[in-house]
Amino acid sequence: MKFKIITLFPEFFTSPLSSGLLGKASLSGIIKIEIINLRSFSEDKFKRCDNYSYGGGNGMILTPGPLFKALESVKNEQTRVLLPCPGGKLLNQNLVKELSKEEEICIICGHYEGVDHRVTNRFVNDEISVGDYLLSGGEFASLIIIDTIARYIPGFMSNPCSLKEESFENDLLEYPQYTRPSIIDGWEVPAILLSGNHEKIRKWRIEKSIEKTKKARPDLYQKYLARKE
Repeated sequence: MKFKIITLFPEFFTSPLSSGLLGKASLSGIIKIEIINLRSFSEDKFKRCDNYSYGGGNGMILTPGPLFKALESVKNEQTRVLLPCPGGKLLNQNLVKELSKEEEICIICGHYEGVDHRVTNRFVNDEISVGDYLLSGGEFASLIIIDTIARYIPGFMSNPCSLKEESFENDLLEYPQYTRPSIIDGWEVPAILLSGNHEKIRKWRIEKSIEKTKKARPDLYQKYLARKE
């Protein structure tokens, strides 16, 4: 899969995309990431890409001209264009799986008070929110989107089977995890995990997932109950 990132701050991506799983996947060719500097498409002598909002109000808006040119230069028939923004549909595991099937994704990194709406109307396929909170720039949201999608690209995960047991896969949060030593400062690993009885361990994990979801995410627990019914 190929990701194209339109941003005012290309240097932001230097570290996250050169280390960890994303860095390895990029170097090995499992995913391809192209960073497009929006300022390169500005006709302003100072390379500005923002202006005041019509109608008044606080903050600046990314102007449509540079974005039109940037998107026209990178978009093709296979490109799905995403705009991270608070008013978009919430990013969840089902949407992540859907996006992972695309051949190419272009993410517009918004800034300030947002993007001129004509850009959205003309080019954007999906407005996506990564949560009910505000970020200082779309670069942070784009990294979240890239990482969540990349995990479903064949070859990205060393053990793809682990995806089936992670949080949100069955509308449940993941069960508690433990590793060695079995006792530390008087705190013991649950005995059932040391029993070697894999069927009992499986049932214990399901019970703990349900218990955790019911307590921490009652909204998700209701989805789980509805799906079971």
